[in-house]
Amino acid sequence: MKLLYAHDNKFYKFKDDYYSNGSFSKEVLLRYTNAFEKVKFVSRQVAIKDKPEKMTIVNTENVEFIKIPDFHSLRNYYKKKEAKKIIQNEIINSDCVIARLPSLIGNLAIGYAKKYNVPYLIEIVGCPWDSLWNYSLKGKIIAPYMYFAMKIVVKNAPFAIYVTNEFLQHRYPCKGKSIGCSDVSLPMQDESILKNRIRKIKNMADNKTIVIGTIAAVNVRYKGQEYVIKAVSKLNKEGYNFEYHLVGGGDNSYLKSVAEKYGVLEKVKFLGTLPHKMVFEYLDNIDIYIQPSKTEGLPRALVEAMSRGCPALGSKIGGIPELLKEEFLFHNGSISEIYKLLKSINKEIMLKEAKRNFEKAQNYDKKLLDKKRDNFYKKFIESIGGKYD
Repeated sequence: MKLLYAHDNKFYKFKDDYYSNGSFSKEVLLRYTNAFEKVKFVSRQVAIKDKPEKMTIVNTENVEFIKIPDFHSLRNYYKKKEAKKIIQNEIINSDCVIARLPSLIGNLAIGYAKKYNVPYLIEIVGCPWDSLWNYSLKGKIIAPYMYFAMKIVVKNAPFAIYVTNEFLQHRYPCKGKSIGCSDVSLPMQDESILKNRIRKIKNMADNKTIVIGTIAAVNVRYKGQEYVIKAVSKLNKEGYNFEYHLVGGGDNSYLKSVAEKYGVLEKVKFLGTLPHKMVFEYLDNIDIYIQPSKTEGLPRALVEAMSRGCPALGSKIGGIPELLKEEFLFHNGSISEIYKLLKSINKEIMLKEAKRNFEKAQNYDKKLLDKKRDNFYKKFIESIGGKYD
């Protein structure tokens, strides 16, 4: 069975190889090749001149990458006609479609799937209202339209997979068959991880620098790192000793300017993009993880931090309240609440949350989620007369 997968994701092409610095690792692609004989990914592509050191190669057997021209900006909107023609042709020659939303390419694919009666399934990974409303003035203008458009698309979908257990289901209900299944993929958890975290917390000296960490693009304002920087500035002026270590790609000049303005430039470290195999090492070396975003589905980085027994804080948006206890949540953009939470954390709280978070992360075990997802794919494939091996 031939699957067409549609999303706005960017794959980076070096010679004949494809790379990803986001959520589409080779391991993720295997989810689809395990269920479907052939998979075509229609998405954006960026040609690069040098082999990337901090991205993962995603070339996979039975996977083909189809380039869609980037029509997302007003300047390039004229390319949409070409994009539609490519997607239309690929839909006609596919047995079924999976579209990841929110996504302009995904929306186009769903439209053509309906037109040509090609069975489709959607994956809902985020909320366009939250992401657009917190992005820019232009985003605020189009947010209501995108919100209601997605409500209609999801409502009428025959099959849907949500990355949350409650939030996205409540905001974008589906009349068809659906499941909640995070796209986080954690390896088997070893008890030694928790033991090492507990040892690290117990051995913390009273005057030790407390390192806070966030994994997110540093050039996207709605990721909220600036509020943590401002809270760290306020705390350090009162005699505390916090550092903030940021992992993520993009232009960090704005966040650097915030750190400089608030007198903590030497306390804010920009580590750039890390290969996924180094992310867990980074998480093991920080003391507190914080997800200060203004919009999220169910953040992979937060789950990964919890899986390392990391005490964590997060904003009250998206799927974050499904992961953390109420007392460790703050309203997005609230510097005062972040300040108070960081100020209140002590060893006793850190030890308790390390154990709690490690146990909570077990719900995101790779084998458990893969089985749940595979069973749903099986229902989808069998509903259209295919066979799932």
